[in-house]
Amino acid sequence: MAEDVQESLTERRLERYRGADRWPAEECLAAMLESQTHAFAAVRAALPDLARAAEAAAARLRGGRGRLIYTGAGSSGRIAVQDGVELWPTFSWPPERLAFLLAGGEGALLRAAEGAEDDVEAARREIAALAPEPPDVHIAVAASGSTPFVREAQAEARRRGALTIAFACNPGSPLLEEAELPVPLATGPEFLAGSTRMTAGTAQKIALNLLSTRIMIALGRVYEGRMVALVPANAKLRERARRMVAELTGAPPEAAGEALERAGGDVRRAVLILDGLSPEEAAQRLATAEGDLRRARGR
Repeated sequence: MAEDVQESLTERRLERYRGADRWPAEECLAAMLESQTHAFAAVRAALPDLARAAEAAAARLRGGRGRLIYTGAGSSGRIAVQDGVELWPTFSWPPERLAFLLAGGEGALLRAAEGAEDDVEAARREIAALAPEPPDVHIAVAASGSTPFVREAQAEARRRGALTIAFACNPGSPLLEEAELPVPLATGPEFLAGSTRMTAGTAQKIALNLLSTRIMIALGRVYEGRMVALVPANAKLRERARRMVAELTGAPPEAAGEALERAGGDVRRAVLILDGLSPEEAAQRLATAEGDLRRARGR
């Protein structure tokens, strides 16, 4: 019975928006925007849970082992994938240490596959194929907190020893209760009853951004407020990398660019080269420090 009451939080209709389909466009948009403030408030309230989850995840992932495994269905799954795919270009997080379980497979990224969220057999097969282990971190995302595909994947990941973190917008929902580290995002009813791509989706996006960024900070992939582990894959990013090296070392732009070339485009190694190390010594120092530039520089 309690589960039914919690489930109704994201499904319930708000009377004040009942006539929104007859409102002028600007008034309607203002009401939608107002409803989004609940997403921010929900994430703020969850900060202690997010902090615990981020620190526990970083502890599992240290030492060059362990994967981040994102699982979701529908809108929640697509939001989870969006967060994960940014980790390589932003933080050089190795693709082999990242995995996704999306109900309906990759095709569900572009075309809704709503029925797939009930397929627990598919969840068992896909999580078994990934073979989670204790160094892994499994991040489950489901607005309702009751999606069978996501719950089954989480249960199997936990059984195999992976750390389980769950996000849901119905506090007390099964997905949260079954996770080691639950992160409830109490967004409440939606502007459009049941359309959790709106306020719930915004809260999930914010919370996942915070979680993954904090994990990368804890793993030393951020230094002095800069994403020093970025992959400079285009002209804009190469220029950003050069500026970072110059700012962090005080070197002229030309010297920073030269060091970056000698470092193979790695900002962290370029900084160490300008500190006086050879490219080989810089690479070894950084490897010993597990990619943490602060540890590598000793400051």
